Amino acid sequence: MTQAIDVSHVSKVYRRYARRRQFATLKSALLSGSLIRDLAPDETFAALDDVTVSVPAGRTLGVIGRNGSGKSTLLKLVAGITKPTRGTVRVQGRISALIELGAGFHPEISGRENVFINGIMLGLSKREIAKRFDEIVDFAELKDFIDAPVKTYSSGMYMRLGFAVAINVDPDVLLVDEVLAVGDESFTHKCLDKFAEFKRRGKTILLVTHALGLVERFCDDALWLDAGHVRGAGDPKRIVGAYITDVETTEEQHLAAADAKAQDGKSTEPADMFQAAEGRWGSREVEITSVTLTGEDGQAGHVFQSGERLDVRIALHAAQPVEDFVIGVGVFNAEGVCCYGTNTNLEELTPERLSGDAEATFSISALDLVEGTYKLDVGVHKIDGYPYDYHRLLYTFRVKSRMKDVGIYRPPHAWRFAGAISFKRTT
Repeated sequence: MTQAIDVSHVSKVYRRYARRRQFATLKSALLSGSLIRDLAPDETFAALDDVTVSVPAGRTLGVIGRNGSGKSTLLKLVAGITKPTRGTVRVQGRISALIELGAGFHPEISGRENVFINGIMLGLSKREIAKRFDEIVDFAELKDFIDAPVKTYSSGMYMRLGFAVAINVDPDVLLVDEVLAVGDESFTHKCLDKFAEFKRRGKTILLVTHALGLVERFCDDALWLDAGHVRGAGDPKRIVGAYITDVETTEEQHLAAADAKAQDGKSTEPADMFQAAEGRWGSREVEITSVTLTGEDGQAGHVFQSGERLDVRIALHAAQPVEDFVIGVGVFNAEGVCCYGTNTNLEELTPERLSGDAEATFSISALDLVEGTYKLDVGVHKIDGYPYDYHRLLYTFRVKSRMKDVGIYRPPHAWRFAGAISFKRTT
């Protein structure tokens, strides 16, 4: 099978810029020898390190990874915008790169003139541009503004025109770098339709995106880059799943570290509980010794899927026996809005005795919250409110969901339809 894109053992090394080593002039830099080879290891960094990937003609490859993983560098190497430090990059056919849209536009002249200039820069003849001009303008939705100077355009108009020009070059290889935010939802759907048309026509597409659902639906293969290295390549669902697992592991570590730091702080009881910042206060006659969040598998964690089970396990210690005690839990979103709160007194549980070590588990059978970051209040106090130990917003957890609904609460639900109405699943 013909390879439209062949990247073989490619590395791209950049110099770290710092005050301690600078060349006074270009001449002194050249006379000193290689700008990269002679630098100490801590003065350089590899945006890509020994990356090999091939894309057969007519296939669509989605490239995913965290910010700074090397995705855009890979696209720029394939586009010929920059050259590899080591390795080779070969591309068969005409390339159109949707990377820096409108990079060649001149602000002082009209959109019409910029279309011709940009089209010529992308390899079209003046006759070819004239033939496609109306289609470009219609696609960009700029018919009423095409003769106005580009400097009068909004950022969205500017990017849409750049996109429309680049997409109408009719390339053999299309390079796309997170450009689906160039317009409103309607324009985004139009862009996706255009990509689908290219795919049907057997064009080769290299797509860099954070939209993991788009990679699963649209791409034939996926490539996962991490800190300049290939972490995985192959079936999109498998690669996206592995990437999500890795991201969640990293989130677990960050949230655990943040919680540990927050729990080291001290605080005094606030006048208004719902205006309190994070902290801890109380007499410690009864002490909360640990709070552990566990999911469906019973393992402690900080990242959970919407709709899953969540257990909040509260370890307690009472140095002396007490008979007046209430245990409570509150869930807050990232904006400090109380999503839910309850305690044993509200649940009509009458305390009898607490002595020594004990554990209380607050179980949520289905965590019906929308995707987002949440914090927990956990406290133990007397029935009249006298605090033994109150932990305010000291425990953070994240809810993940493939559904991007809004609000706080995600109730179990279903749609039903009747009459002349139909839908099809997009996934």
